Amino acid sequence: QVQLVESGGGLVQAGGSLRLSCVASGSMFRFRLDAVGWYRQAPGKQRELVASITRSRNTDYADSVKGRFTISRSNAENTVYLQMNSLKPEDTAVYYCNLKTSPYYDWGQGTQVTVSS
Repeated sequence: QVQLVESGGGLVQAGGSLRLSCVASGSMFRFRLDAVGWYRQAPGKQRELVASITRSRNTDYADSVKGRFTISRSNAENTVYLQMNSLKPEDTAVYYCNLKTSPYYDWGQGTQVTVSS
């Protein structure tokens, strides 16, 4: 079992920045070896993958966040980060971390990001 705890969200004005953290605890085998991603879910919308990072730190981003978000990971700390710059109102969502591919861990509670215009 792996527990995922996301933090770092908040209310920010458009153009601002936030840094999200996701700390994993429990059985770290897949977390350390597999690609990990940040997801978000806005009200009334499906959860979407916005960024991912492999064990070798290759990264991939959704077009909507490319050039503004940066994902990183520290296996020593069992932590994945998401640096979000130039935030836009459409980035408002609950942000979650999890493995990039199924089977997924149980989803954490996420962290709310609200961007005001």
